[in-house]
Amino acid sequence: MSDTLVRVVDADQPRSVDRRLVQVAVGVLVRTDGAFLLTSRPEGKAYAGYWEFPGGKLEAGETIEQALRRELQEEIGITMQDCVLWKSERIDYPHALVQLNFCKVTQWSGELQMLEAQSFAWQQLPVTVVPVLPGTVPVLQWLAQERGFKTPTHSD
Repeated sequence: MSDTLVRVVDADQPRSVDRRLVQVAVGVLVRTDGAFLLTSRPEGKAYAGYWEFPGGKLEAGETIEQALRRELQEEIGITMQDCVLWKSERIDYPHALVQLNFCKVTQWSGELQMLEAQSFAWQQLPVTVVPVLPGTVPVLQWLAQERGFKTPTHSD
């Protein structure tokens, strides 16, 4: 995990005044068939409609695991059984500077409920939903590496 690399998103956009680093717990839910869950960002949030892994900000005194457990319950109505801190990435968005703490989640209970009026999609590589939140892209690359895919080079 590297705390020195910062991915800058939309570098041409002005930055918010508050640049304190926000810790975020993110769940990479993976089914036994290898499919992983992406959800869309709800209306009213920055990058609304973009696809991401579910999760949210740590509240005061919470561990990453506690925050992720709470967020998955609040956002998608499931109870996480376990999680393993996997990787971390620092992202500089125009609206916030965030430390994304990605946790693999392979066991949970309950049925998915989109409690913030978002959409969800179980995906395999390559993903078919667009647009994907920039903070999600590194995870897709890590999953591709783990699964023996060649990481695509982008020549937009």
